[in-house]
Amino acid sequence: MKVLAINGSPHEQGCTYTAIRLVADELEKQGIETEIVQVGKLPVRSCIGCRACKEGKRCVFDDIVNECIDKSKDADGILLGSPVYYSGIAGSMKCFLDRFFYAGPYLHYKVGAAVVSARRAGTVETFQQLNNYFNLRNIVIAPSHYWNEVHGSNAEDVMKDEEGVQIMRTLGRNMAWLLKMMEYGKNAVPLPEQEEVIHTNFIR
Repeated sequence: MKVLAINGSPHEQGCTYTAIRLVADELEKQGIETEIVQVGKLPVRSCIGCRACKEGKRCVFDDIVNECIDKSKDADGILLGSPVYYSGIAGSMKCFLDRFFYAGPYLHYKVGAAVVSARRAGTVETFQQLNNYFNLRNIVIAPSHYWNEVHGSNAEDVMKDEEGVQIMRTLGRNMAWLLKMMEYGKNAVPLPEQEEVIHTNFIR
């Protein structure tokens, strides 16, 4: 089994990476491979709503988004990590997620988890924003025993956040358990029937 982890921080081995790495270490102890892709320092285009991806299953802008769409085909789980920028997802990460989740055709019924890093505040809002992507793609969300957040100005600070570090360890173990449960149940329990999505608006 494999988890694709997306690091939305511009700092390759900063606070967000440290949180992701803590989860990944627990996954790898359980025999689950984790690939970390760092997108936070890349100039990622925003979605332009052209809907070309609905025909070709890839985004019209051929960049890191399409690379990760391809990687997601073989992934059993998706792990998202973002620092807090003005009480929300970091800019490049937001652009990446809008396109990745809209264009990506391989995400349904995978296991998902999100982690957030901040110096002080905005973690809960950012955590909720990340989880919204999972909820719109039939992704099963792995839990921990508290919100998946760490605090600090650098990686060394994060490791001093004993509660945050424990939350990441718990998340990694829970995600591994859920991945194994999903794999075990594939042949025993069929996936839910999917209806064609109905799109409505409130202007008639």
